[in-house]
Amino acid sequence: MAFTRRTFIKGGVAAFTISFAAPSFLSDLARAQGNQSRNLVVLDLTGGNDGLSMLVPYTDPFYYSRRPTLGIPAGTVLQIGSDTSGKALGLHPKLTGLKDIFNQGRLALIQRVGYENSSRSHFSGTDIWSTANPSNSTGSGWVGRYLSTLPAPLDPLVAWNTTGDTPHALQSSAVSVASIPSVSGYAFNSPNTGNEAVLERSAAVSIASHVPIDKPHVAFVSTSAQAAMATLDRVAAVGAYKPSVTYPNNGLGQALQAIAGAMAKGIGTKVFWVQTGGFDTHASQDTTADSGAYVKLMVTLNDGLTAFYTDLKNLGLLNDSLVLSFSEFGRRVTENGSKGTDHGAASVMLAMGGGVRGGLFGTAASLNPDPQNSTLENSSGDVHYETDFRSVYAKVIDNWLGGDSVGVLGGNFKKSGLEFV
Repeated sequence: MAFTRRTFIKGGVAAFTISFAAPSFLSDLARAQGNQSRNLVVLDLTGGNDGLSMLVPYTDPFYYSRRPTLGIPAGTVLQIGSDTSGKALGLHPKLTGLKDIFNQGRLALIQRVGYENSSRSHFSGTDIWSTANPSNSTGSGWVGRYLSTLPAPLDPLVAWNTTGDTPHALQSSAVSVASIPSVSGYAFNSPNTGNEAVLERSAAVSIASHVPIDKPHVAFVSTSAQAAMATLDRVAAVGAYKPSVTYPNNGLGQALQAIAGAMAKGIGTKVFWVQTGGFDTHASQDTTADSGAYVKLMVTLNDGLTAFYTDLKNLGLLNDSLVLSFSEFGRRVTENGSKGTDHGAASVMLAMGGGVRGGLFGTAASLNPDPQNSTLENSSGDVHYETDFRSVYAKVIDNWLGGDSVGVLGGNFKKSGLEFV
């Protein structure tokens, strides 16, 4: 097979290192690092989260008339006060831990986040949120662009993706990202054990030390392999981490535990990526029964984030950590005939951490189906955005990461009043 430079970048280092059994993570090496102790955890709620079930406008009568089976009873919501428009809001009944964090002033809920002419495609929607450019969903990712602005020397673990495939948001022509879905699986692959495996790893390190300046592709492979080998022991240390709390035994919980371990061991990661799915609730959404699909989603979210928050607080790391969640779109206001909700537009983002100025940001939509209702769109079927999602990114880049949001996002999306960090 002939390899071009483009194929090399796309396929990664692993395509060139199979002969000495290097692991597949070589294709996902991080090539940038930050110069601050703060870190960012981006949480992707894949499928399209129903913001009206997570943050409930329980005093809006149209919420119940348009959702006769999915409307969460007002008496069960976890009341958290009113937004600046005076609308009373409450969290889903299963978000008890997040309510406690909200009460501590460390959880911000940003309402009606989206963009004009929202895509209702999972793929296009995710790409738009990833590139931070609704007019170019095929470009580099906003996190990748931020990472590419960081100064050398570059730490190969500056970014950590807890999923198998590198998300679009982390992609950049100048930056690769370490994909480590399993700490125990991040190791030098060898068919042997004991001294033989040690010798094989030593041989691989020796081979990688050869960096011929007249062969740039070989040099790139060798330097990347060296960087990967140098990270093995650091990542292995994360596997030895003993958390101060018990994390849920599910994908989200275990990913967050690994991230806490990486922070506790000080391995140098600046941006973490984690995702949890199942939010595409077209049918049998069931927002109230313990066995309901959406209830289970809220339990997973609440228990994972609460354990993570508490663990970081116990470790004294909370003030340096920010969790930012998003979903590719919200869901329609009116439930469908299958007792679910279809793809909508704007939804809710959350930010959590020791440096967060908690509270409600933005205003809730009126769910009145009147065609003149400016807070809705698409024949009053969907929530219209009030805050451009790039304004949230801008705040995180500028105020938390210490970067230049105008340069990273390709425009000035700063918004006054959005002071959650």
